[in-house]
Amino acid sequence: MSDWDPELYLRFEAERTRPARELLARINHPQAMQVSDLGCGPGNSTALLAQAWPTAQVTGVDTSLNMLNKAQERLPQCTFVQSDISHWQPDEAQDVIYANAALQWVLDHETLLPHLVAQLADNGVLAIQMPDNLNQPSHVLMRKVAAEGPWESLNGEAESVRKKLLTTEEYYDLLALQGCEVDIWRTTYYHVMPSASAIIDWLSSTGLRPFLDKLSEDQRPEFLRRYLFELEQVYTPRADGKVLLAFPRLFIVARNVENGAI
Repeated sequence: MSDWDPELYLRFEAERTRPARELLARINHPQAMQVSDLGCGPGNSTALLAQAWPTAQVTGVDTSLNMLNKAQERLPQCTFVQSDISHWQPDEAQDVIYANAALQWVLDHETLLPHLVAQLADNGVLAIQMPDNLNQPSHVLMRKVAAEGPWESLNGEAESVRKKLLTTEEYYDLLALQGCEVDIWRTTYYHVMPSASAIIDWLSSTGLRPFLDKLSEDQRPEFLRRYLFELEQVYTPRADGKVLLAFPRLFIVARNVENGAI
């Protein structure tokens, strides 16, 4: 995929940061000294971690140089590292590993999560939030448009970038087998959007990227026109003229207690 656009991503900063705050609120580790933010993006979630643990070494990790540069600009007191989450291995065991809306882009969670738990110090916390919206109309319809247009052959390649999450039970068992105490829950947010076209603005920096990246400059306007038409059939205006974007998210907070004290 092309590199991430931090300005486009931050257009909905308040909405994107809300689940990050709610995930952070469930982490109980007041003495954390080593804290990492996986998939830190432009640093909006990293800023929350730096505020929560002002004396800790806070490190942001991302594959996007654009995002890392924006984050470093914003948070000069933090360290930022360009790395693939799948192979990331810090020099020191981590008290908190935090991943807000990042791991859904990483494949093979059966291998990934044990790898991340192995990077925790005793009593360390792995905190994860992931969008669970592949079955929402916003994503079903983008796949529908991709499958029906002149770009049909590109659909399978684009879909391969992000896979459906494991079940709640599978995540629980996977982490419990690593010796973790697991807190897991789901929340559906209803984001108030000014119009159906605003949903495209939201998704252009995330879920739509794998599809748009495969299209030519000439194909993109037609793809987005067809996608907007489909969205407008489902995301109809409410009483005030705005539309509601349902956005389910999965939250996990796992504490490494096998060798640590609760």
